[in-house]
Amino acid sequence: MKKFERSRLHLPVALAIGLVCALELMAQTSGAGGTEEERLSMLRLILKGGPIMIPLGIGSVLAVAIAAERFLNLRHDKVIPPAFVEGLQSAMSRDAEGIDNSLAYCKSVGGPLGDIFRAGMLRLSKDEDAVEKAIEDTAYREVDKLKRSLRGLAIIASVSPLLGLLGTVYGMISAFQDATIAGMGKADMLAEGIYEALVTTAAGLTIAIPVLLVYQFLTTRVDSLVDEIDELCVDFMSSCLTGNVN
Repeated sequence: MKKFERSRLHLPVALAIGLVCALELMAQTSGAGGTEEERLSMLRLILKGGPIMIPLGIGSVLAVAIAAERFLNLRHDKVIPPAFVEGLQSAMSRDAEGIDNSLAYCKSVGGPLGDIFRAGMLRLSKDEDAVEKAIEDTAYREVDKLKRSLRGLAIIASVSPLLGLLGTVYGMISAFQDATIAGMGKADMLAEGIYEALVTTAAGLTIAIPVLLVYQFLTTRVDSLVDEIDELCVDFMSSCLTGNVN
């Protein structure tokens, strides 16, 4: 299991390498019909994309950073400590001292699970509905935090193709303007302007596709963690409110 988790942590690095390789392939393909001197390097091809390549580059770096951080902090052991339930059960009893120990234990563990169970423990002196509502409200806020942390990836995946298309539109306008000024018989100039304009669209899609896949993968992981937290909360309710605590 740990080996599998470590392999998934390498995904953001693979995305960055894949982006560089894709842009290099674009550069090589663009000059496949000419001599070596005429072929554009990857850096020169990126520069041909114009100012739009700047936000695209920033977005790609941010996407890798966000993905790496989320892969680290959305690990199962990070969100749901393996010994949490056992530790809580050993600290909890129906007397006031046991509840205080349980509250201290939840606070020391922290994280979404600790906050959710702490909210329930604070309402144990009240009725079942109060405990259930406290757990539901806190769980809703914690789940929303987990999902909000992925919005950066969703924004980058959505905006990158649009930025690429915008850069292509501006590049096409500029290419046709230059060709019009140069006059007839300048088809090579127009063709060069068009393929340079398409660089931003290719870059935008190259960024958006892997980022979208990572976003969906992490969203699925969050949903899985939420389901498990929900099961733990149900067990907590049944054990605490019926007094069947080990």
